[in-house]
Amino acid sequence: MGAAVAGTRGTRHTRPYRDLSLWWDGVTQPASDATPLQGDIEADVCIVGAGFTGLWTAYSLARSDPTLRIVVVEAEVAGFGASGRNGGWCSALFPTSWRTIAERCGDPATRAFAAALRDTVDEVGRFCAAEGVDASYVKGGTLTLARSAAQQVRMLRSVEQAARWDPDARWLGAREALTRVAATGVRGAAYTPHCAALHPARLVRGLAEATARRGVRIYDHTPALRLTPGRPGVPARVATTRGTVRADVVVRATEGFTPRLAGLRRALLPVYSLMIATEPLPESWWQQLGWRDRCTLTDGRHLLIYAQRTADSRIAFGGRGAPYHLRSAVRPVYDREPAVFDQLRHALVDLFPVTRDAAITHRWGGPLGVPRDWMPSVGLDRASGLAWAGGYVGDGVAAANLAGRTLADLILGRDTALVGLPWVGHRSPRWEPEPLRWLGANGMRALIASADRAEACTGRPARRAAWVQSLIGH
Repeated sequence: MGAAVAGTRGTRHTRPYRDLSLWWDGVTQPASDATPLQGDIEADVCIVGAGFTGLWTAYSLARSDPTLRIVVVEAEVAGFGASGRNGGWCSALFPTSWRTIAERCGDPATRAFAAALRDTVDEVGRFCAAEGVDASYVKGGTLTLARSAAQQVRMLRSVEQAARWDPDARWLGAREALTRVAATGVRGAAYTPHCAALHPARLVRGLAEATARRGVRIYDHTPALRLTPGRPGVPARVATTRGTVRADVVVRATEGFTPRLAGLRRALLPVYSLMIATEPLPESWWQQLGWRDRCTLTDGRHLLIYAQRTADSRIAFGGRGAPYHLRSAVRPVYDREPAVFDQLRHALVDLFPVTRDAAITHRWGGPLGVPRDWMPSVGLDRASGLAWAGGYVGDGVAAANLAGRTLADLILGRDTALVGLPWVGHRSPRWEPEPLRWLGANGMRALIASADRAEACTGRPARRAAWVQSLIGH
């Protein structure tokens, strides 16, 4: 989840990083307190990417074995990628349905996996308390509003299915849902307590500091170019613009920036998610909104939206809808799509008309990583020394912590419950070559958007959306 590959901004000035997101604008630490790599070095473990995945892996390894020589290389600074720009949901959500995982791996393994993710939400809170990281962590749960007849039918079914894997998931009637948040058109809501709202940039920067205190060397402004597998007697290698790192184990933790690495353009699809944030809202408005416990918020539409009430009384509001760019291109200019920002503002006001007069102070975005089968994975190939984790499809704040702890156990050869979870060792197929993946990705986006429009007009569930969901494991 870091931008640890070539082709990024290449600046060490503070201001450009503060412009990355609302969250970066609130980071008080220097934009870069690490240094670039200076020539070739050797390590026991080299991690490519200083986002949540890479840093949780490094932190977990350093805690478990302080003698390890651990190196992290990052093209920009810790938290530059999705880790410093996401919606701030630390949740037990997973992009592949539990039903699909159970069909592949059985109920016991699936229940263990779901329970591990629920515990991970609390694990992140425990880390913040233990390391003194002020990430504004508040565990208020997630509320998914049903705002149409079609959404209500679909979500009642989803709550019934979710209860098999999340014993705390439940349906709230319209009256109870409205006591939690006074949005328009609410017919009811699905609720789970297993989500915390937090400030992601403060979390990732605090994690970087905690990791560095344990002796991990973080080299920023060191873009990786290629990962080369090892073989007997020859370690794996990471070629960067500033030298080569040789290590017994190399961990790829680059998420949406993975296509920039040589030979990996089709490994993950970089899909852009964009966000806006309001000015701090007055207390009188919050009394109308009734949004008091900082629960994270979404609704039952197909083209995802997501929101949180921030610690400084803003609404941070995001959603999908930005286009996929040909040949998996990732560029700073794609972080901002005015048409999508306008759509997000319209959706926000539709939910909460009181925000019509609120100023939008921040607009930003960035790429997340999507595997071909929508299944995140964690793994280590002992023969080559190459390890990986990611493909969270936007649900990575908590999952990256679980992935990092799991990778640490794999690297250290520990036989723990984590290394037996169903995502360990999973390998997703590659995406199709161009222009097929451009046509497929953007066609699917258009189809999902049209399903929402159809449901708004007819009040009935759109069959085209069910077809898309079947393609992605739901």
